[in-house]
Amino acid sequence: MNIHEYQGKEILKSFGVAVQEGIVADTVEQAVEAAKKMKTDYNSDWVVIKAQIHAGGRGKGGGVKLAKNLDEVKERATAILGMQLVTPQTGPEGKKVNKILVAQDVYYPGASETKEFYVSVLLNRANGRNIIMYSTEGGMDIEEVAEHTPHLIFKEEIDPKVGLQGFQARKIAFNLGLSGQAFKEMVKFVSALYKAYDSTDSAMFEINPVLKTSDDKIIAVDAKVDLDENALFRHPDYAAMRDKLEEDPTDVEASESNLNYVKLDGNVGCMVNGAGLAMATMDIIKIAGGEPANFLDVGGTANAQTVKAGFNIILKDPNVKAILINIFGGIVRCDRVAQGVIDAYKEIGDVPVPIICRLQGTNAVEAKKLIDDSGLKVFSAIALKDAADLVTKVLA
Repeated sequence: MNIHEYQGKEILKSFGVAVQEGIVADTVEQAVEAAKKMKTDYNSDWVVIKAQIHAGGRGKGGGVKLAKNLDEVKERATAILGMQLVTPQTGPEGKKVNKILVAQDVYYPGASETKEFYVSVLLNRANGRNIIMYSTEGGMDIEEVAEHTPHLIFKEEIDPKVGLQGFQARKIAFNLGLSGQAFKEMVKFVSALYKAYDSTDSAMFEINPVLKTSDDKIIAVDAKVDLDENALFRHPDYAAMRDKLEEDPTDVEASESNLNYVKLDGNVGCMVNGAGLAMATMDIIKIAGGEPANFLDVGGTANAQTVKAGFNIILKDPNVKAILINIFGGIVRCDRVAQGVIDAYKEIGDVPVPIICRLQGTNAVEAKKLIDDSGLKVFSAIALKDAADLVTKVLA
């Protein structure tokens, strides 16, 4: 589950990570008041107006602007709030900006130059160990750094038996070229960041940039956080941070119906119980000459409600020319699923595309009879090959 920058910073602060302070606003008036508070609390004459969307590259898309006075705060907030922000990570459709963060200016002059770094923590799935990735080349062009100068990207692997060790945090600070007070601050920053990542069951913490200020403080200027959805039951306060406006409405509807759904680009919608069977169903669709339009796992307890929800989601895709329902009745009885299909079909009304319903397992014969006798535009099958042949037939 992705969260906004301001929410990620709240989590970081709770673990002792120094961050660029800011106040979230969803109106221009709130933004002006936030800028006044930044002056009062942090003596920040200038502020940064930052669009809050679940995507990186906001600066390149015009979603991050400096404001040097209250008039500019009003001007920048008016321009950014409500805009359709297009970045390399949003796609051409972009994302609507509903919130902005009014953040303090941390690039103030001082005894030394400011310096931007990149630091992230994530899981290396190849060996099951967490790694800290970091670079001296932080900022907006980190993707280009990774592509063209990969030797500037460092990795520190963490042994899960002992966690992050002090010498590793010091090694990171040393490789970043720091010394003196900035070195000590970076060691503390990395240690606190890793603790935040580990304690929150996160999938990723990406801080870009990590800033060394002109007075040698180390702070998180941005925070991109991806929380592990499977662990949110342990963190109800983090689960409450979910912003459904940032998600695809179809994905939200599927999750609320406890369906595992991924949209694809094909023409055959599929509804299956079990992830493995869903993958096999997608294969059989391709063998039959079609292209799967989605991955949709209704789980092991499919009933009329889940079938109806699945229908509604699949039919939102205008590219769907047929629907293949493939249910294996192990725990669930096939005749109950068949009745669920019939009830859902009648409740929805006229379904504009043909439906192939393959039910195998407990009471499969009874299920086929229910489908065949229903009088609805539903083709029944028991063998997977028969279902594939029907897909070929209806697409012809």
